[in-house]
Amino acid sequence: MARYGMVIDTRKCVGCMDCVVACQTENSVPQGYCRDWITTEVRGEFPSLTMEIRSERCNHCDNPPCVSCCPTGASHVEPDGRFVHVTASRCIGCKACIASCPYGARFVHPDGYVDKCTFCAHRVRQGQDPACVSVCPTRCMYFGDLDDPQSKVSELLRTRRWHVLLPDAGTKPRVYYLS
Repeated sequence: MARYGMVIDTRKCVGCMDCVVACQTENSVPQGYCRDWITTEVRGEFPSLTMEIRSERCNHCDNPPCVSCCPTGASHVEPDGRFVHVTASRCIGCKACIASCPYGARFVHPDGYVDKCTFCAHRVRQGQDPACVSVCPTRCMYFGDLDDPQSKVSELLRTRRWHVLLPDAGTKPRVYYLS
């Protein structure tokens, strides 16, 4: 069974937001909401500054706190372990999952349930990349099976320096940033 993850090359991301628009369009995300977003982080002190531009979203963690705190099971890991999902019809909108997510990756949909990135599971099941990956003009986003040593994501993680967001949170995120 595949354990999907995403690798984003922050040296190539220009913050164009094509990934955000593609996600909103592909997934019919209501205007004013988004499942992914662009973050710009500046580190250091002048004149020794570095800047990282990155696309952020749900990290589809191996240890997702949003799942363990959900009182109804609406937030769950799919039986095959590939995706962390929310079943809208089971969600009571209590926001426990929003409070537990250290990445700020969830929002309350105007229809009353919690929504988030799904890694475009409907596309992945058809052999396609998530919409955000497929439209990136700089090709800075990669998607694939983290457990397949031959996959592009595994190769990049083996050969390049990388980091995850908030590693001390213990969530074991599956979105990696190349630096």
